[in-house]
Amino acid sequence: MSRSRLTPEREAELYDAVLDLLREVGYDSLTMDAIAARTRSSKATLYRQWHSKPELVARALQQTKPPGLDEIDTGSLRGDFEEILARSDDCQLERDAALMRGLLQAVHDNPDLHATLRKQLIEPEKCELDAIVRRAVERGEIRAGNPAVEFVAHMLLGAFFARQIIDDQLPDKAYTLRYIDAVVLPALGV
Repeated sequence: MSRSRLTPEREAELYDAVLDLLREVGYDSLTMDAIAARTRSSKATLYRQWHSKPELVARALQQTKPPGLDEIDTGSLRGDFEEILARSDDCQLERDAALMRGLLQAVHDNPDLHATLRKQLIEPEKCELDAIVRRAVERGEIRAGNPAVEFVAHMLLGAFFARQIIDDQLPDKAYTLRYIDAVVLPALGV
């Protein structure tokens, strides 16, 4: 990305507009023209800053993540999961769910979007989660070689989508913690 001449406040405003438009019209109907109009900026500025729609969307999504997940170390895996949940609220989870629903089909239909999201969002977040689980192994909470370790991210993401599909409800913090206690921690032998 080229060096930003935008203030952090202006960048945050642009990202919020991108996410609002994404929720309103979905990825396929989201255009740089619409973003430029909504944010009162030029398409040239948008392309100069982010180069492509997938990159702009990925950067906007990064801003919804609570910072510093890789620094979480409460001394227990359950405590680490509780701290992750404490860093967002149920309203944020609801907004994230709306974005994920909107992006799910788009990821399958747009290889550039998929690759950009994997590189900028999914892989870094999975690395942070892997570090939390690795520390639990090092503390002896999880047996080394436990085959469920490689599926922690899958289990958590699965809960996120399954709750919406099966129960027609959003996965709030209380549900997610119950799921962690009933499924994730037992699978890991904690």
